[in-house]
Amino acid sequence: MQLECSDPALLMRICGQDDENLEFLESKRKVRIFRRGELITVAGDEEKNVRQAHAFLSQIRDAAQNGHQFRLQDFRYMLETLHKNGHVDVASLYSELLCITYRGKPIRPRTARQLEYVKAMEKNTVIFGIGPAGTGKTYLAVCQAVNQLKTGSVNRVILVRPAVEAGESLGFLPGDLREKVEPYLRPLYDAFFELLSPEKFARYADKGIIEIAPLAYMRGRTLNDSFVILDEAQNTTPEQMKMFLTRIGFGSKAVITGDLTQVDLPNGKQSGLRLVQGILKDIEGISFIHLQNEDVVRHEIVQKIVAAYDQYEASQKR
Repeated sequence: MQLECSDPALLMRICGQDDENLEFLESKRKVRIFRRGELITVAGDEEKNVRQAHAFLSQIRDAAQNGHQFRLQDFRYMLETLHKNGHVDVASLYSELLCITYRGKPIRPRTARQLEYVKAMEKNTVIFGIGPAGTGKTYLAVCQAVNQLKTGSVNRVILVRPAVEAGESLGFLPGDLREKVEPYLRPLYDAFFELLSPEKFARYADKGIIEIAPLAYMRGRTLNDSFVILDEAQNTTPEQMKMFLTRIGFGSKAVITGDLTQVDLPNGKQSGLRLVQGILKDIEGISFIHLQNEDVVRHEIVQKIVAAYDQYEASQKR
């Protein structure tokens, strides 16, 4: 069975570097795939596998026409979904354009749970994104914040993080508040630099349109018309979590992200992120999205590391 792609750039987005996507598809679906000029040919001994691989590549081609660059990990995730469910809807997943970086790169959710997370941020006032490292929970929150800032839905973005390593006592560190807090907010900075450019981010920060603060500095404030991101929320105490959540004012949205496998609180201190799930689970307008190992969108090795640690920790509990 053959698939035609007349655009060389489109072929590259489908096939990946050195045709690595096609090679991976071959190994997983037990087919042979040949690329000659504009044609991709799928062949094999079992007609069912050939038809499935061809249909899968047809979906990939349609989605790639929207500009999405398919990576090997995209293929891995979608083929795992196909194996589990018997089908995968590539179009619905990759048709959701979240934002475009200042360099023109389109950003889309890359797994079904990431798409669920994005939809939850659009619909709810308070959203909890809970999951392991590399699942995009912080990056997607920053994308949503930039979107709302650009459309005028909010007047400012506030980035908050507990400074656990400094015990929330930042006064002895050199520099002004931004310089004191910057090491703890670097992952958020990196995301904003990619979406806005470092220069535009700096202008917004100077004008107070983007504000950065340690969690301790939120006490006593009311945040109106703001998009507030609390990152590393697994390192909040129950009291800090309550304090943060009660800062939310009119026209505001709060996204709380964290990884409950990486709690850095002192022994005996309970994580506010762990406790809040039972307290707020039934309140309308509050959504909890739990991202999993298969939602890791960093290098494949990160997914394997997360899974290995999960397995080790489970064995220790037993």
